[in-house]
This record gives sequence, structure tokens and C-alpha cells, in this order.
Amino acid sequence: MTLKIAVPNKGSLAESSALALREAGYRQRSDLRDLVFIDPENNVEFYYLRPRDIAIYVGSGELEAGITGRDLLIDSGAKAIEILPLDFGRSTFRFAAPSNSAISEGDLAEKRIATAYPGLLADYLARKKITASIIKLDGAVESSVRLGVADVIADVVSTGGTLRAAGLSVFGDVLLNSEAVLIGRVGAESNEAVQTLVRRLSGVVMARQYVLVDYDVKSSDLEAACAITPGIESPTISPLQKSEWSAVRAMVRRSDINGIMDKLWAVGARGILVTDIHACRL
Repeated sequence: MTLKIAVPNKGSLAESSALALREAGYRQRSDLRDLVFIDPENNVEFYYLRPRDIAIYVGSGELEAGITGRDLLIDSGAKAIEILPLDFGRSTFRFAAPSNSAISEGDLAEKRIATAYPGLLADYLARKKITASIIKLDGAVESSVRLGVADVIADVVSTGGTLRAAGLSVFGDVLLNSEAVLIGRVGAESNEAVQTLVRRLSGVVMARQYVLVDYDVKSSDLEAACAITPGIESPTISPLQKSEWSAVRAMVRRSDINGIMDKLWAVGARGILVTDIHACRL
């Protein structure tokens, strides 16, 4: 049976989603005008859709899986589930108001809040028992306060540059931490093709987050060095021709590698090498 997967057709998630799928071994369209692309080797059909619509199609059962933002999944109210976070497309959902305003979250009662995510906002307000008017907009939410349509906004924030340009600043707690996620229809986890997709994408995520570190260390310093690089299960240790020395290999987080190299050097490790991981299964 052919696996049908929804992929963002444009926007910030599109290019990163296609790249992740390519790294996972799936072919992707070369012409951005293509709405459907078939990968016969993997028996997969890819459907390129608006990111906001993907959860609806997957939740309806028309497609088995898709890639979209966590914020869009929750906002849609669709009967789809998050299967795997993909570690790209990170953003936060925040309240924002004019920079010269002293407003806080406790002042939101009876305020007009503009947003392109009414479902997500309504759910948050209900949980906080805040009564406010939700002004639904399709885009350019940051202009609504200046134009007098709303008192504050609730929007997805990546760098905050767009808000600052509009004279707005965030306030209150983070409503939601979002990123790109693999979603599926209810029960999709039992689909063998979906399980393969999850394993492959998990391998891509891990390969991007980790690197391999190799080093030589005296046997007397081996325990201290391995405590710095415990690896996923445990480090690989091999004896060297030079007596009392061992070669060690382990996976470590990419973000920590420079500090780890410093620590290894300090305990006596030498010949420290770092290698990228292109794919893995753990």
C-alpha cells in the first residue's frame, strides 16, 4: 500500500522539510510547481500543501502522515497526533503589545486580541479563565494594534524582528514552544511504512544533533575520559599498539563538542578528532 505524506509547499518549513526527507532517503520534487510527487523506490506519494492545511488532511484520514508546525497542528483542532519533533522551524507563541505599554497578562480581560491562530489562543484563554475578544486575521497581525483593530496580539515569534519593526514587544509567559513535527492520523503508528518513516527521520534528527569524537588516552586516564564521553550506550574502546594507551570513540552532542574537547585535553586525551554523522539508527 502506498504511503501518502503531506509536505509544506512553501514558507519557512518547506525547504527544511524537503531537505530532511532527502537525508532520510526519500526523493523530492525538483520543480516547485509540482503539487504531487511519487517516489516509486520507497512506494511513497508526497502531496505539497499549505502548512496550515496539512493537519486537516492528515486528521481527516486522506493522508497517513505529514510535516507541519506544532502550533498549526494544535490550532487546527484536527484529529491528528504528533509523532516526532523534527528539531527545526523553532518558534514561540507569545503575546505582544506596544513597546511603551505596561500591560501584563493579568490585564488581558475584556481586551481585543488579534491573532492568526484563533484555536490555539482560545484554548489558552480558556485554560487561564481569561475572557477576551479574539480578532481573527490571516496575516500581518502586527499591524492590527497600530490600525486600531486590536489592543494586543498573539503571534508566532522567531527572532522578534517583525515585532520590533512594528513597535511591539512581547510580554507574559510563552504560550507554546513550537517546531516542525511529523504528524499522523490516529492509529498511524501501527503502519509499517510510517514506522520506517519515523525511524529514518529520527536518524536524521540524531545525526544533526550528534557528532563522533575519537581520541587516544592513557589507560590510567581512561576512566576519567570516558566519564566525559559516555556515548549513547557506552564508548567504544580499542587497545593501541603503544602499550598503556587506548583509542576511544563515542557520540556526543554537537552543541557541547568544544567544551568536551577542552575537558578531554585536560585529562590527558590526545589526537582528538571530530566527525560528522550523516545517518544513524539508534
